Amino acid sequence: MTGKEFTHLDWDDLRHFLALAQAGTFLGAAKRIGVEHATVSRRVASFEARVGQKLIDRRGRRVVLTAHGEQVAQHAAIIAQQIAIIEQLSRSSATEMRGHVRISAPPAFSSALLAKPIVTIRQHYPGVQITLVGEKRLASLNRREADIAIRLSRPEDGDYSIAKLGEIHFHLYASKAYISSVPASEWSFIGYDEDMNASPQQLCLMEFAAGRPISVRSSVLEFQAMAARHHGGIVMLPDFAVSETDCLQRVGGHSPLKREVWLVVHSQIKDVPSVRAVMDVLKSAFENNSEFSIAAGEG
Repeated sequence: MTGKEFTHLDWDDLRHFLALAQAGTFLGAAKRIGVEHATVSRRVASFEARVGQKLIDRRGRRVVLTAHGEQVAQHAAIIAQQIAIIEQLSRSSATEMRGHVRISAPPAFSSALLAKPIVTIRQHYPGVQITLVGEKRLASLNRREADIAIRLSRPEDGDYSIAKLGEIHFHLYASKAYISSVPASEWSFIGYDEDMNASPQQLCLMEFAAGRPISVRSSVLEFQAMAARHHGGIVMLPDFAVSETDCLQRVGGHSPLKREVWLVVHSQIKDVPSVRAVMDVLKSAFENNSEFSIAAGEG
């Protein structure tokens, strides 16, 4: 509003502002929506002009919302959520099994366990297109970043339909040559980078290390496993990442770590035919996968 004259808002301006509000930086917002950061800056400036209010304060590279900006961002998030639902409904046919479904899952999990069920989906439903987003961060179901998410922790809030797929077991592993040649007191460890220090796997690894060094760090689980195969130290791995013919063996003296695996979808699109078909195939795949301890159920 400008005075008593209504100003029509541009949705593209609004979504650029929302991306900035959620990312906190122009560069982060640009990466979220796939544009140049200058485009975000221009769109947000246009949005502020239309609203007639200052919505952001620039503090170096970071951006802080004003009080009015906070209010606008809250309402914009609701609008974005509803648009995401409408877009998913429009991508799917009510009479045919057609549509485009985006799945978000941790990268190592995706590589090892999702290829076969996704191919099965395509074989059974050739009209359904799948995009797999393998990422460690939690893709937002509300911001159209994913339609279905596979998570290693149950969401605490949100309007979601949630099903437990099962549990993954983690053990400490090392090469046989490393264990036989290096005294336990001199063991070094392979773990995640500092951004993952709060993860259950990293906490378990650090507890077992008990002050012994984490000498190799990587955000890529496959690299950690390969470093251990080259006798680089002790690593915490999900059991599905180690084969029977692997040179890695379990390290004794600790209890396995168990992580629950959850299938999450926004409640308002769970009955879209293409989404429901993908969910059903994924559930069936994990029920028949010996790598899992299954405890299925919806919440």
